Amino acid sequence: MKSSRKARRKLNKQNIKQAIRIEVREHRSSFIIFCILQILVFITFIRHAMRGDFESLFFCALTYILLYVPSWLQVRLRIEIPPLLEICILCFIFAAEILGEVNAFYVRIPGWDTMLHTINGFLAAAVGLSTVVLLNDNENLTFELSPLFLALVAFCFSMTIGVLWEFFEFGMDRYFCLDMQKDSIVNVINSVKLDPTLTNSVVSIKNITDVSVNGQSLGLGGYLDIGIVDTMKDLWVNFIGAVVFSVIGFFHAKGKGNKVKSIMPSKKNDKTDYLRQIRENNK
Repeated sequence: MKSSRKARRKLNKQNIKQAIRIEVREHRSSFIIFCILQILVFITFIRHAMRGDFESLFFCALTYILLYVPSWLQVRLRIEIPPLLEICILCFIFAAEILGEVNAFYVRIPGWDTMLHTINGFLAAAVGLSTVVLLNDNENLTFELSPLFLALVAFCFSMTIGVLWEFFEFGMDRYFCLDMQKDSIVNVINSVKLDPTLTNSVVSIKNITDVSVNGQSLGLGGYLDIGIVDTMKDLWVNFIGAVVFSVIGFFHAKGKGNKVKSIMPSKKNDKTDYLRQIRENNK
């Protein structure tokens, strides 16, 4: 009995792997981008392996796995991700992990983190809206949702993802001594902590040009803010991305958004449900 269960599980894993391989090659445009990114990840891996940079090797391995996630989702959830949206997801993964983390674009290129958080808000809203739309189109469900509600769900889903990510960044910084919430230089401090009268009055220190820690000047040209400016900026641009796609999703749900179908996932049909085809062939 146990051996038969193990055999079925093994066969199911093989079927899924085979379906993913087919899925990756389904669309020529996304497959070309997938191959190019894989080659770049491999080159990066070799370069940092020669340097003995194990942290970068981890990000390379993580990126390699994440590049398969869109295809895995399509196979397991039986959804069809349009090539344009899939290319955006693949490029986002590469930009965040390889360019952002391994090549330090987050530090070297101003606005890199802001750009990715904006795109993340857009993509997360797309995922939220598509999930609800696919459920709403399910024949087994008897309710129908209004376009406004669908857009609101997409927006809330995107913002929730953004908040959870900021929680993750804070936790990594607090408990693992990282700096995922990038620090900012500010020249003004407004705080009730500086009020000697303890009457909750705000005390302002303006035109800050230098800060010393343990008697040593940091030489940053201002006060070193720990994370809050970066966090609020990330949430703000995530908000912008979420609003943009929610508006697009609203018109799509009303049937006036035929031009945005190229970025809206849909249900798989019998021709594109490769996992089902493989399972039927193996019977």
